[in-house]
Amino acid sequence: MFPPNNSTPPSSGDQNNNQPNGDGTPPRSPFSGIPRWSWLILVGVLLLWSIFRVPDMVGSLSQNAPIDVPYSFFYDQVASGNVSEVVLQSQSATGTFRSVTTFPPDGSDLVNQGVQQQSSTAFTTTLLPIEDPALTTALRENNVTVIAQTVETNQLLLFLLNWGPLLLIFGLIIWQTRRAQRQMGGVFGFGRTQAREYNTERPQIKFADVAGQETAKGELAEIVDFLKEPEKYIALGARIPRGVLLVGPPGTGKTLLARAVAGEANVAFFSISASEFVEMFVGVGASRVRDLFAKAKAAAPSIVFIDEIDAVGRQRGAGLGGGNDEREQTLNQMLSEMDGFDQNESVIVMAATNRPDVLDPALLRPGRFDRQVTVALPDRAGREDTLKVHTRGKPLADEVSLVELSKATIGFSGADLANLANEAALTAARHNRKRIVMSDFLEAFDRIVLGNQSPPLSNPQERRVVAYHEAGHAMVAALTPHADPVLKVTIVPRGQALGVTAMMPDDERRNYPRNYLLAQMMVMLGGRAAEEVMLDDITTGASDDLRRVTGMARRMVSQFGMSDVIGPLNFGEDERQPFLGYSLSQGRSYSEETASQIDSEVRRIVDDLYERTKTLLDQNRDKLEALTQELLTNEVVTRARVMAIAGEEANKAALPTDIFEGAEA
Repeated sequence: MFPPNNSTPPSSGDQNNNQPNGDGTPPRSPFSGIPRWSWLILVGVLLLWSIFRVPDMVGSLSQNAPIDVPYSFFYDQVASGNVSEVVLQSQSATGTFRSVTTFPPDGSDLVNQGVQQQSSTAFTTTLLPIEDPALTTALRENNVTVIAQTVETNQLLLFLLNWGPLLLIFGLIIWQTRRAQRQMGGVFGFGRTQAREYNTERPQIKFADVAGQETAKGELAEIVDFLKEPEKYIALGARIPRGVLLVGPPGTGKTLLARAVAGEANVAFFSISASEFVEMFVGVGASRVRDLFAKAKAAAPSIVFIDEIDAVGRQRGAGLGGGNDEREQTLNQMLSEMDGFDQNESVIVMAATNRPDVLDPALLRPGRFDRQVTVALPDRAGREDTLKVHTRGKPLADEVSLVELSKATIGFSGADLANLANEAALTAARHNRKRIVMSDFLEAFDRIVLGNQSPPLSNPQERRVVAYHEAGHAMVAALTPHADPVLKVTIVPRGQALGVTAMMPDDERRNYPRNYLLAQMMVMLGGRAAEEVMLDDITTGASDDLRRVTGMARRMVSQFGMSDVIGPLNFGEDERQPFLGYSLSQGRSYSEETASQIDSEVRRIVDDLYERTKTLLDQNRDKLEALTQELLTNEVVTRARVMAIAGEEANKAALPTDIFEGAEA
């Protein structure tokens, strides 16, 4: 319960705006939040209004203020001789009556309508747009003094109307130019580097902040020692590697490792993406390379980190044009700068890429990037350490087991694990929890692996087809040895998929036996086979499965040498011309007859596996139907339930080990 409030709030009449706030600070003006420039604009508008309106207001308060009369009344007064003087301008006239005149006159319709009468000896009126000869005659006959005046044009206003738009355009151009100069360092700032410098005054990242990469950190420790004590190596005549290339899949922490090296050595760190070197202007990339290395030498000892170096470091070639490629100029300048380091210059160039196969050989030779450090996906212990780093500062419930999470996240990179921890925190906040529980991690895991959940299917027939399809995948995986175990099966749409069968290996796998590949291909074909066996029809839902099966079979035949017909030969794609793009440069190094044999072998393997998969499901119709009905009822089935339905036949199906035998050559 809240404590009672004994103080009586003051009434609106007793409120005092001058009372200080509760913390003792003086009261804040209600206008304090308005910008100063708004007040300046308001004052300017009031000043202009005063200039144009005050004279009229003063004149209207005087006793002889002119009255505005219509042209017909003005003409009648001239004709009656009541006008002594008139001043004619282009579209208006002002003048003086001989006696005090009232408008509207007594008894007129305007008076009856309630129009207020005004009396004065001065008047103003608006002239007709065309000349009235009768008015000229009346003015002469009644001896009216006529004064003709030209309209005085405000020269300042005329100047602004004529030149204002042009001046405004020029002003905008100058403002944009100055803004661009500030961003690029002046008129000639195009050639200046866009690298971001992280000096020693900023918070440093240490090796302790990088988890799951103990091997890579061990290889980089020597670089740190050289930057700390270069004299020890120079005295022995040793030359530290000038360039270190970090190679690994995306999200494994290559950039973080480079910053950790700079943090451990306590040196300046220059970071830039390789794509920032190349612009639309010729020579800009090479100029930025020179400027970057000049800054690094001036700040030595230092580290230059180039992310995604394959953007400019691809293998040079003839290209598609006759001119010299701007990217190639940038690469040549980078090679020249790395050759220009003196032995005693403590500048280390680090770069990251996930495509080392496309880099120019000149970039990888000794003296340039002569050391490659592999930053691989973390193992189970590495994933646990990474989760500890990314859950630091997050309130975890006692039930959360990072060990179990590390076992379930096989194949996750450091970035994936960071995303998992963040998604779990968001899930806990969504459920208004004070601590993150295990179910939050599991829900985040499903969102990452399976995709975001979409509304359930409303069409019963389509829902039934999806259930048979996913049950086919799961049942083949449960019955076939060497296949990855099923993690979860769902017919709730996830992402772009109408249903998902998630499979997760029990341990890391870096070498893939033939039995494993055959089992995985049967699992991929299980969805389409279940549709044909149970529904006697097929749908488009298996299109992606067929694409993956065909690609796997082709690689087994043409690259892995797993076909007795083709033999232990490799007919992989030729990627020696990266300038042409890989889809254009895949030249064949084999004959049409060999290509026909490869196609025939791929077709035979897929057809044979498909028939075996249909036979397996047909022999286990009752299990397939039971799993389908459970999916239709619960929408989600876990691994334990799938294995329980599979029963004693789980993982006992005969693998097609003879699939490559007995084929005609």
